[in-house]
Amino acid sequence: MDAKKIGKTLEKHIMTGISYMIPLIITGAVLMAISRVGASFFGINNIWDAKWATANNWFVQFLHTDDGWGSLALGMMFPVISAYISYSIADKGGIVPGLVSGLLVANMNAGFLGALASGLIAGYTVKLLVKYIHLPEAAKSVLPIFIVPVVGSLVTLLLIQYVIGVPFAQINVGLSNWLKGLTGTNKILLAAIIGGMVGFDLGGPVNKAAVTTAMALLTSGVYDPNTAAQISIIIPPLGLGLATFIQKKKFSKDLREAGQASLVMGLIGVSEGAIPFAVEKPLTIIPINVIGCAIGSALGVGLGAVNRAPISGFYGWFAVQNWWWYIFAIAVGTLVVTGLTLLTRQPVSDETENNKVEDQQETDNNYFSEDDWEN
Repeated sequence: MDAKKIGKTLEKHIMTGISYMIPLIITGAVLMAISRVGASFFGINNIWDAKWATANNWFVQFLHTDDGWGSLALGMMFPVISAYISYSIADKGGIVPGLVSGLLVANMNAGFLGALASGLIAGYTVKLLVKYIHLPEAAKSVLPIFIVPVVGSLVTLLLIQYVIGVPFAQINVGLSNWLKGLTGTNKILLAAIIGGMVGFDLGGPVNKAAVTTAMALLTSGVYDPNTAAQISIIIPPLGLGLATFIQKKKFSKDLREAGQASLVMGLIGVSEGAIPFAVEKPLTIIPINVIGCAIGSALGVGLGAVNRAPISGFYGWFAVQNWWWYIFAIAVGTLVVTGLTLLTRQPVSDETENNKVEDQQETDNNYFSEDDWEN
């Protein structure tokens, strides 16, 4: 197996883990946002550092984000991604070793990279066990319910505890301290880079790498990358959708309809709403998205907006610290994308539209030809 194929296989397993992790993150983040808004409504100040919550008061406990339900859900992030990376490799047998090792990674503060490593180790350990352990027919039922989960977990835990856990924890702490120490131009530049990556391929590998890493850093108390990522997620669909409303004549009927959907998807935090525009003119739209996202993200972080939850949709905007600057950054990035898009487009002529209709009709006629019906 060549290096390219190995890379693709590993990417597939990691993306499987991420896809299972994202709903958990969204759930935890929304609960945290609700608690933030609820705390503000009831006049509870500085909720992020609140220490007065008691286990006897369930409502206060819910609003207390350090120990509340949102944090409980987000605390499962590393075990879940580890378990489902392992599941992708070794099917159901990989879930238990992946979960247990992911929990160890979280306790060791080995971070997102540690969780990826634990999932891969657990999955391939289980795969080897299933491949090389051969039991008599009468004892085969012991393999999936005893040998695989116990031995797989033990091997994975030993490797994490005594081989990779400490180095990954040191990397995670070092990275977190470095990011927390960034100020001024460096801080703004980092935000611009993350924003540009998110806007580059609209939900593709580059986008997911930036967003997922930013989300993972939340657990280490590093919020700027997440703030930059969440701002930039919604700028392309909002900007391109707005452009179709301002100058309709510069877009085909199909893109005008896509623009309506794009606005809605932008408001709820789905960057894929901008894909139809990027597909139509990739060499123009992709750089525009990167520029708009980079500017918006840099502005938001530079002006002091802090998003502590991985929420990009409008329902989380007012839970952001300094939310007015956060919304201002989104607006500026959106207007940059809208303005540059309109500047680079020419009006769509009636002849072009008619040619498209005629081409479609010809395609339909060829598809439903008389010869096909006769046959």
